Amino acid sequence: MARVWRFGADVNTDQIVPGRFAPYVTSEAELRKYPFIEARPEFAPSVQPGDVIVAERNFGCGSSREYAPQALKLVGIGAIIAPSFARIFYRNALNLGIPLFEADLPQLSDGMELELDVGQGRLQVGGDTIQLPPPPAWMQEVWNIGGIVPYFRTYGRFPGEAAS
Repeated sequence: MARVWRFGADVNTDQIVPGRFAPYVTSEAELRKYPFIEARPEFAPSVQPGDVIVAERNFGCGSSREYAPQALKLVGIGAIIAPSFARIFYRNALNLGIPLFEADLPQLSDGMELELDVGQGRLQVGGDTIQLPPPPAWMQEVWNIGGIVPYFRTYGRFPGEAAS
């Protein structure tokens, strides 16, 4: 079972990984220490692989720091669900292979246990099933393979480009 990590609206990339820590990030192991280090110090040491962030609108706003979604991936976040995302954060997360779903789920609270079927966009919470907007097939492929770079290395093209 995965855990819900609940966040409010307008969570910005400086909250995810404060910019002042950027000079100290010299490795992936180092980057794993910083997600929400100031906003929720218990986050990074407590996240388990597959845990899900559920937030309110405009998740990932602020500076276009790729290390913000990268840090979330490194600690094991399995998906992020919010009614809306900052455009650059959304693209960076997709490029890194982090599943993102646009949905408003006020009924989910911090610490709840759930199961997420990423491919079907289906959440099981207690006895309830919540259907999220299913992702297009190409996006699932990018998620499954681990991001846009592994996708390109595997297929020799980007999603949507004709095979040569």
